[in-house]
Amino acid sequence: EEIGDPPLPDDVERLEGIPVCDGVADGNALVMRTLELDRVPATGGYVLVCPSTDPCWTPLFVNASALVMEQGGVLSHGAIVAREFGIPAVVNVRNATDLIATGRRIRVDGTRGIVAIVDGAS
Repeated sequence: EEIGDPPLPDDVERLEGIPVCDGVADGNALVMRTLELDRVPATGGYVLVCPSTDPCWTPLFVNASALVMEQGGVLSHGAIVAREFGIPAVVNVRNATDLIATGRRIRVDGTRGIVAIVDGAS
């Protein structure tokens, strides 16, 4: 599984990827490796952190403040839907679901392609 993957960055407080929707948003991370609608908070404002998305994930964008995906590019499903909803998004963020824990406060800069962890583990 690790063949071909670069080593994890030393500084996990700042991750980089491809910016796909402009803007900056803060929120508590909601890390989902698979679609589990029962884990989605009733209140919005979370930052969705996931490997990738497909049309089944679209309801999660409604209350999300931002999107971080491990895979994808400017024409990936998540990128297109993020632009439709107007939420900042960064894709191709290697190992995001391993480096970011649910509940951690993160800032997504969809203009520069930066995901910053702004607090410690919760």
